[in-house]
Amino acid sequence: MNKITLLFLSLIIVSCGVKQTQSMLSNGDYDGAIINAIDALRTNKNAKGKQDYVYLLEEAFAKAKQRDLETLNLLIKENNPSNYERIYNLYTQLNNRQERIKPLLPLQLLKEGRNAIFPMDDYSDELISSKNNLSGFLYANAKKLLASKNKMDFRQAYDDLAYLDKLNPNYKDVRALMDEAQFKGTDFVHVYTKNETNMVIPVRLQDDLLDFSTYGINDKWTVYHNNRQKGVNYDFGMIVNFREIKISPEQVKEKQFIKEKQIKDGVKNLIDANGNVVKDSLGNPIKVDNMKTITVSIYEFTQFKSCQVTAKVDYIDFRSNQLIDAFPVTSEFIFDYIYANYNGDKRACEESYYQYFDRRAVPFPSNEQMVYDTGEDLKAKLKGIITNNKFRR
Repeated sequence: MNKITLLFLSLIIVSCGVKQTQSMLSNGDYDGAIINAIDALRTNKNAKGKQDYVYLLEEAFAKAKQRDLETLNLLIKENNPSNYERIYNLYTQLNNRQERIKPLLPLQLLKEGRNAIFPMDDYSDELISSKNNLSGFLYANAKKLLASKNKMDFRQAYDDLAYLDKLNPNYKDVRALMDEAQFKGTDFVHVYTKNETNMVIPVRLQDDLLDFSTYGINDKWTVYHNNRQKGVNYDFGMIVNFREIKISPEQVKEKQFIKEKQIKDGVKNLIDANGNVVKDSLGNPIKVDNMKTITVSIYEFTQFKSCQVTAKVDYIDFRSNQLIDAFPVTSEFIFDYIYANYNGDKRACEESYYQYFDRRAVPFPSNEQMVYDTGEDLKAKLKGIITNNKFRR
């Protein structure tokens, strides 16, 4: 029964595959039908159950080849350079189709007592000729685009040259032209800071903010510079305007609190409600933990100082010298340091609190250091603004 069931299932699967391939053939998806048939014939290609696939493959191959050759004939007669890519792709398609079928040959048609017919042609000359035509067209078109003054043309030239370099490696000076197209098509952004506060902005903070090597925000067509470079015409500007800096007074907050806890202090006899010692079955006194309450008085000191930096990020179009957009940003850093001392038994408080007993007061950070310490948060927010608000043409 198991063998019959497996055979029945196999027949159903083959039947469904044949119907799908026939449907593709009827709908003009000749290459889809070819792929289906080839997949089915990779194993047991001469089996009777696979004969339908051989017929379908023979028919699909003939029709696909005829359609491609007819299309090529028309495109070649048009003599339009813009058709070169399609011509090359069609010859590539004709050749690849043959190469997919070759490993399966010969394929027998058992009822007719013959091998299936797959006329094979040598397209090497056509492939070389069409690739050369396409290469020449792409090269000339890229050179023309590079002579324009439009960045979008430069980017199109780069894409065409990259395709040409993949199609025909080391063709003429394509690599040098790609570098030229990349440079000309790039939007260069000059980033700098302005201080509109009445405080000195630490040089370290400005350097860190403008160190764009740590941001990872340069993309294919946008590059950020914090120092103007010779030979570069900047398209956009990004100005980080420091608007306000608020630094709180240095504060020391004090508080006192008491902690209590019961701990084990040896053992004692268990006493009943009448004040008598409770004994076990052998007449020995029953022992229980002797608990006692311990207390500790804690004096806690908190050193506190905060800094808030408010800034505005302006996007400027240098071509029109117009403000494109502006984004407010606020960053805060809080210095919060706790130390403590105690009277009593420190075991009454949590062990995690012991660390504060080992501390002493520390010097407050300077105002300059406080401003600098806002930098990490400020950098993260600045990166978020840049990432979510790309410069657009």
